[in-house]
Amino acid sequence: MGQEFKPRVVILRESQEEPLELRAHKGASGSMNRAQSPPMLIHPQINPVALQVGPIAVHWYGLTYLAAFGLFFLLASKRLQHEPYSRLTHWTLRDVEDILFAGVLGVVLGGRIGYCLFYQPAYYFSHPLEVAYVWQGGMSFHGGLLGVMAAMVWFAKTRQRPFFQVMDFVAPCVPTGLAAGRIGNFINGELWGRQADADLPWGMVFRGAGDFPRHPSQIYQFLLEGLLLFVVMWLFARKDRPMGQVSAVFLMGYGSLRFIAEFFREPDAHLGLLSMGLSMGQWLCVPMMLLGVILYVAVNKPKNA
Repeated sequence: MGQEFKPRVVILRESQEEPLELRAHKGASGSMNRAQSPPMLIHPQINPVALQVGPIAVHWYGLTYLAAFGLFFLLASKRLQHEPYSRLTHWTLRDVEDILFAGVLGVVLGGRIGYCLFYQPAYYFSHPLEVAYVWQGGMSFHGGLLGVMAAMVWFAKTRQRPFFQVMDFVAPCVPTGLAAGRIGNFINGELWGRQADADLPWGMVFRGAGDFPRHPSQIYQFLLEGLLLFVVMWLFARKDRPMGQVSAVFLMGYGSLRFIAEFFREPDAHLGLLSMGLSMGQWLCVPMMLLGVILYVAVNKPKNA
């Protein structure tokens, strides 16, 4: 088994030696002004390796991906009981297994290629072999979404199913996987938020991100595009909807929630904020939301109009 790690939350007391991360909050005399700087949280140092067996290391982030795929399988199995799939006898558990396999390939390939193209195209055009270095990090949700859509196009054609019937089946099962991924980001202490007010009760100091509190944006995204979006999608999709409507709600829901969360997330250092003061993540959400609105209107338009 791997080492046991005990997350450490540091709360300042007068008799306690202050850690390095909080020195920026001390006054010129070296004492803490309690009126200006309340106790702050320190991101717990969690070893990214969850399990070590000889030379084989199992990382927490890999486990969150495994949890995401497991949750998808469980939810998709339940989704077979929802209309219209419960009355479509050609939809079976075998379809869930095949969708999961194709989806995993789409997430990994699309997520990695999307990151390289959306966030660091110049670098990866100069170092094309490093596109395959997935262990160095760098995955894009929007690229992963395109990869999954491509995989679902393949599935729909090979099984002779309508594309949006397939996407409507998949969409409600996705947010829990996103939630698991954000937990992985938090454990790794990456993708932290922007600087927060010193009096924010849950402001957190992340090692390597300065000596000031930041928004734990990974948790914001876990709650918004993970749990909240899952509840909305699952309840909405339980009823039989016009084909494409569930997919439209997912595009609008994820796009808007991610757009909001990006206001609290530190933009990529090599990109910063782009035009209109928006991040790359926000600009990638704009076509998602627009496509969702167009699709929603199209599927609800009277056929004789």
